[in-house]
Parts: sequence; structure tokens; C-alpha cells
Amino acid sequence: QVQLVESGGGSVQPGESLRLSCAASGRSFTNFAMGWHRQRPGKEREFVAAVGWRGTSRKYYADSVKGRFTVSADNAKTTVNPQMDNLTPEETGVYYCAAVPFEDGEWDYWGQGTQVTVSS
Repeated sequence: QVQLVESGGGSVQPGESLRLSCAASGRSFTNFAMGWHRQRPGKEREFVAAVGWRGTSRKYYADSVKGRFTVSADNAKTTVNPQMDNLTPEETGVYYCAAVPFEDGEWDYWGQGTQVTVSS
């Protein structure tokens, strides 16, 4: 049974940092891209960051988080961690871990999400 389980969400103040974690199990994700998306209140789910398909050196980021978020993964991609720095209230939302097998494929697997709240 494939599972993506997120953890690390919580409440922080503006400007603070949070590190999320995704634990992937049930199949090999070595050749998948592993990513994070978020859904903010009243908005559609959007891409945030990902570790690419071959190895872990290729990283992808939404323009809105470049320079503040850093995503990493172990070689087997069983754990995927975004370090999120200098968070803003507009980044409050539910953050989801997901996996996609091909560069032009669909995000096949999703976690249940973890809540991130940024508020003073």
C-alpha cells in the first residue's frame, strides 16, 4: 500500500521558519519526482517545490518561494523535506506531499496534507 505521510506542520509567526517532512512507503520512489503543493484558503492547490526524477540534484521551485524554501530528499526519496524560511501570512494553508513518475505525467500519489498557519 503506497503511503505519503506528511508531518511538521504547525503555527508560526511571520518571518519564522518551518520544516515539513514527507515519509513515502509502499513502492520504490527512486525514479519519481517528489514534490510539495499547497492549498491556501479560497485558492486552488498550487505547486511549491520538488526534487526531480533522476537522483536528487535537480530541484524545482515556484517563483513565489525561490530563495526562501529549500527542498531535500534522501537518495531513495523515502523522505522529502522542504525547509521553509521567512514565512508570510499569505502562505497559510494545507501542504501536501505528492509523487509523479514521469516529467510529463500526472501527480499519481498524494498525502493527506499538513496544516501550516502563519499568523502574528
